[in-house]
Amino acid sequence: MTDKPSAVNAEGISEPFAVESVPWQDWSEGSRYGSRFRYLSAFGGASHVGVAMEELAPGMESSLNHYHMLEEEQALIVAGEMTLKLGDKTYRVKTGDYVCFPAGQKAGHSFYNHSNEPCRFLIIGEKNPHDVIVYPETGRVSVRLTGEGYDKSATMEYWQGADMERKR
Repeated sequence: MTDKPSAVNAEGISEPFAVESVPWQDWSEGSRYGSRFRYLSAFGGASHVGVAMEELAPGMESSLNHYHMLEEEQALIVAGEMTLKLGDKTYRVKTGDYVCFPAGQKAGHSFYNHSNEPCRFLIIGEKNPHDVIVYPETGRVSVRLTGEGYDKSATMEYWQGADMERKR
């Protein structure tokens, strides 16, 4: 048994819970990126679909601009407004707006809070263990299965570096 709070009871059954009962977690990277979030699906015992309530403070960005090759993400804005960067375009999104980021859609996405108030949104993803994530602005490619990241500019041809002569 774990001391970590959870909606899973002693019999291993996930019971209903209030969103407010899930503890906030904070993260930041420098002064540009960061948010606080409630990881709802983990609290409820889920392992295949990730759902988090995220709150983005004024002037902050949610993540590096990215897209997923195998994982779909979706977001519902529940309070406030912010800017969605999607590919080469930006969109103002507000309470009640919904956006889908289909797997393989080669248009990076990220959120930026341009307003003076926090913006709260529900973010949903598949948690695909085989996903590959591409970061168009930095050139990074992440392979979730290995936990490794690569520089997209260091690509190779299939036979590059292979010894093509038969061994004797």
